[in-house]
Amino acid sequence: MKPCGEEEEEEGAAGGGGGGGGGGDPWKECLELAVQLALRAGQIIRKALTEEKQVSTKTSAADLVTETDHFVENLIISVLKEKFPSHRFIAEESTAAGSKCVLTDSPTWIIDPVDGTCNFVHRFPTVAVSIGFAVNKELEFGVIYHCTEERLYTGRRGQGAFCNDKRLQVSKETDISKALILTEIGPKRDPATLKLFLGNIERLLKAQAHGVRVIGSSTLALCHLASGAADAYYQFGLHCWDLAAATVIIREAGGTVIDTSGGPLDLMSCRVIAAGTREMAMFIAQEIQTIHYRRDDEN
Repeated sequence: MKPCGEEEEEEGAAGGGGGGGGGGDPWKECLELAVQLALRAGQIIRKALTEEKQVSTKTSAADLVTETDHFVENLIISVLKEKFPSHRFIAEESTAAGSKCVLTDSPTWIIDPVDGTCNFVHRFPTVAVSIGFAVNKELEFGVIYHCTEERLYTGRRGQGAFCNDKRLQVSKETDISKALILTEIGPKRDPATLKLFLGNIERLLKAQAHGVRVIGSSTLALCHLASGAADAYYQFGLHCWDLAAATVIIREAGGTVIDTSGGPLDLMSCRVIAAGTREMAMFIAQEIQTIHYRRDDEN
């Protein structure tokens, strides 16, 4: 399977694919606005990428935040609140500032304004904005915009996943010896955590995986999986705003998203395995050791 944008396949609907059906779709308007906001945010991030930045840290020296993260998040939330005043919001910088991270049955927007902030700070161009949407604790759609490559990924529950209107399809590889695996390091860098992190990579390489890649953006790594450019992804230490939109996109592209224990995904658990096939996901679940992070809903 080629990366998205390289195939002349089925076109999606509603500005980026999978945007809802006819007049009976209650969330079509939400998806369309999410697409507009992701594109608008992408323009801001692209411009800011080349400019001087004010950089601060959050949970560790590797957990960075800039004024652009705050500006983009405030922009997205203010527009959505004006349009949908009864909806709830979970967003990265608001949570870092003390807002509760609780998923209820209410329509809820789950937002990462700049995914890949460390990349963004260093002008490394793998940067995205991610907007997920859940109702009754079930993920309805996801929008992820790769700001520098101008690739718009969308997924709508039951309606497929798309990149720039081209349908996405995951890899169907089941053999680890033929697999390319993606992961991210996570913010904790103490010796014990690093030993576990490197040990997990070692286990997969000893299982003869073709390779393990770290690109600095969880959402875009997951989009590469959805497009079939990689076969699996795992991480400890990512958050619900890294995962919400991408989970819809991967599932609608035919993939599997589970907990690292092999059980069902818990969006607040700060851990995940995603793969093109359940066989690949379960193999990785059996190989890797757990790195413990605090749950998102314990903040």
